[in-house]
Amino acid sequence: MRLKVNQLQAHLEKKLVPVYLISGDEPLQLQEAADSVRLAARKLGYENREVFSVEAKFNWVGLLESAGSLSIFSDRKIIDLRMPSAKPGIEGAKVLIKYCESPPPDTILIITAGKIAKASEKARWFQVVESSGVVVQVWPLDGRDLLQWLQQRIQTKGLHADLVVLKLLMSRVEGNLLAAAQEVEKLYVLYGAKRLTEQDVLDAVVDSSRYDVFKLIDSLLAAQTQRAIRILYGLKAEGVPESIVLWVYTREARTLINIKTALSQGERRDAVFRKNQVWGNRQKLVNDAMQRLSLRDLEQVLLLAAKADRQIKGEQVGDVWMSFEEVCLVFSMPQACGVTEQ
Repeated sequence: MRLKVNQLQAHLEKKLVPVYLISGDEPLQLQEAADSVRLAARKLGYENREVFSVEAKFNWVGLLESAGSLSIFSDRKIIDLRMPSAKPGIEGAKVLIKYCESPPPDTILIITAGKIAKASEKARWFQVVESSGVVVQVWPLDGRDLLQWLQQRIQTKGLHADLVVLKLLMSRVEGNLLAAAQEVEKLYVLYGAKRLTEQDVLDAVVDSSRYDVFKLIDSLLAAQTQRAIRILYGLKAEGVPESIVLWVYTREARTLINIKTALSQGERRDAVFRKNQVWGNRQKLVNDAMQRLSLRDLEQVLLLAAKADRQIKGEQVGDVWMSFEEVCLVFSMPQACGVTEQ
């Protein structure tokens, strides 16, 4: 069975199935969907939980052993399988098929995975998971979907906002749901349950002395290297997770690659900007950055981002914040970094 993320809660209120596969590349929806399954399971007495992270040389047999073992604390168990690559491999596929064809009693398997390619949906392991449980695929939100999500998020806090205020918030968070959730929480802390005005949102932004990742990106697009580096280390001092900084770097680089590629194929600039959600004042920033950056420069940004990702995961030595600084330099001063135009 396949469900949309906004259908999951209604399903959980009716029943639980043995297997849930939640996949996608939007981290907040992925996390909250998995949390909702775990919470529903705990309410029904699934107290014991084992977590498995699929990495190189992962022991898939251990998953089956866990499913067959009983806990001294609870006879109901959650197996939390985290599969970032969304590719179980040959051995993993066999184990998942075996598990799902005969799921153990009083056990719920929750698989969280990265975005699953369309071709992988035809794989036998995916089809067996889908037939024995529930598949929920989460997607980045934009346009009307993002507005609706923001409105629902605000309403859960007892806040209210009209369309103009929602669009102002949407322009600030740039599709980053983690940032959006933080902004809604901040507005609630500042104002309590009330109807928000444009000035409320603007004042909250003005009164916030913290640097944010979107100011970092705007500085890089404008080639303001020193300001970008000051913001970067401001983020570090405030304890902003490295994964958030990495996300915004890679997102912007990929967006610019998509725009440059589309324009080179003769698509109209206004249509391309609209498709990639480049609005208002950001259009000039993006135009300036595209004139300065080649596809090779942007590919170099992604290579450095991949290096930073390995450092975050402990797979490569080095200071991730120094790698982030290298990204700043390539983004804003590609020629000075020896990256040549193509």
